[in-house]
Amino acid sequence: MTIKVSQLIGLDIYTDSAQYVGKVYDVILDLEKGEIVRLTMQPINAASKDQAAKIFKEKTILYKSVKAVEKIIIVSPNSNIEEEVEEPARPEPSKPMPYSYRYRKV
Repeated sequence: MTIKVSQLIGLDIYTDSAQYVGKVYDVILDLEKGEIVRLTMQPINAASKDQAAKIFKEKTILYKSVKAVEKIIIVSPNSNIEEEVEEPARPEPSKPMPYSYRYRKV
């Protein structure tokens, strides 16, 4: 069965044990792979990166946990336990040199 991505928006999401999870607000795509990555249940309009990460973790579902899509979406019951989104490691900022060190005469 094929379905348009636009038809997923607004569908109810339930676990396979009939627990209501939410309603699809948006779909996140991986354009390089050409596949759906996540379903969001809330807009990700955040003022800070931390707030966006919290919404992303709590209000999205990995598409690989989707079991069926018809008039509703069925997901595995542990779909709210998200895989951590790995960010590239950032080097620790170095401590600034003391004033006297920067302007010492060589």
